[in-house]
Amino acid sequence: MRATGRQERSALAALDPDALVRDAAAFLRVPSVTGQERPALASLADLAAAHGLPAELHRHDLAALRAHPDHPGEEAPRDELFGLTVTLAGGAPGRLCLNAHVDVVGPGTAPWRHGPWSGALEDGRLYGRGAVDMKGAVVAALHALAAVRTVAAAAPTVVLEAVASEEDGGLGTFAALQRDAAFDAALIPEPTGFRVVCAQAGALTFRCVIPGRAAHAAHRLEGCSAIDRYVRAHQALQALERRVNAAVDHPLMRELDLPYPLLVGRVSGGEWSSQVPDRVEFEGRIGVPVGADPADLRVALETTLAAALDDGEAPAEVSWTGGAYHPAETPATHPWAGVVAGAVADERGGCPARAGVPWGADMRLLTARGIPCVMAGTAGIERAHAVDEWVAADELVALARLLVRAVLRLPSSAVTEGGS
Repeated sequence: MRATGRQERSALAALDPDALVRDAAAFLRVPSVTGQERPALASLADLAAAHGLPAELHRHDLAALRAHPDHPGEEAPRDELFGLTVTLAGGAPGRLCLNAHVDVVGPGTAPWRHGPWSGALEDGRLYGRGAVDMKGAVVAALHALAAVRTVAAAAPTVVLEAVASEEDGGLGTFAALQRDAAFDAALIPEPTGFRVVCAQAGALTFRCVIPGRAAHAAHRLEGCSAIDRYVRAHQALQALERRVNAAVDHPLMRELDLPYPLLVGRVSGGEWSSQVPDRVEFEGRIGVPVGADPADLRVALETTLAAALDDGEAPAEVSWTGGAYHPAETPATHPWAGVVAGAVADERGGCPARAGVPWGADMRLLTARGIPCVMAGTAGIERAHAVDEWVAADELVALARLLVRAVLRLPSSAVTEGGS
């Protein structure tokens, strides 16, 4: 049976905004760069226990995951993979997954005003690496479960999956779903600006080596500059990006300025100022359209580079490394998307947009198993991975409140059309 309005109001009243912000600040003080997440997960387990929520910290079989044919890729070094599940056993029908990652990118080399692990609260802003992406949201989800626990008889069973390795491919969620994928619906509180994200682009990481022929700079015509060849390759990749984005079919994705970016993020070449460079190495990522086969994008990139470098010199060597984010979608008309949109509307007012995003996320690992999944969270995606990352404290509270509403409204519609 769906929770009554009175029960929903009772759960919302059980939320303690000040405690939520304090806990989020404390969590930000525990570093959790991808590959080093265990201390943060252990800290979160302690916090769950303090709220009376059963938590299980588990070590995944990393070797078995890496041998799996659907292994989603990795970029960060690691010798262990841990995950945490926090479970609220409800008395109403349905089983819901709240999925959130605790790993973060590194702080970078530029100085931070408060320090990347400060958890500083200033003028209503909570600062620190992961504040918006998405350690603050993990704590908001935990507090939402604690509030729903006060009316557990009217709630479905909810499992909070706190996962590692999202930033470099999604191995944490992949591992969590190997253990348990019996969910009727899922929600990921990524920073979406309180839009209900129903579609996400894919992204594939690549590495390319372009050979040249060395010669003395004074006789450069007798060599072949790998940098000159790279310039042609770079221009060809820009043209490929334009082609991929020229006729976007998906209605949510075509609203974006650049739905499927292709970026070269690292370039290295040459060894001596007076020597024709004989090698350029570069790495990047190519976006994968919703509904497209990632294999087709691999072929398109390799074909594009081959054509650009068809000059009689040695061909480029392309390898596909790191994360492989497939695209994903849940129909915007799905009942679960409507439940989440209603929760956002009741908390924030207005009519929240259904949206698509140009970045990869763990959403695709859930939808691949037939689990309806959407994303909804605070504003601030543009501050993710940036220096002085912050999130508005009142938005974390609003996120916890909308999660309470969505959890308690699950049995009304999504169970009958869910994935379990």
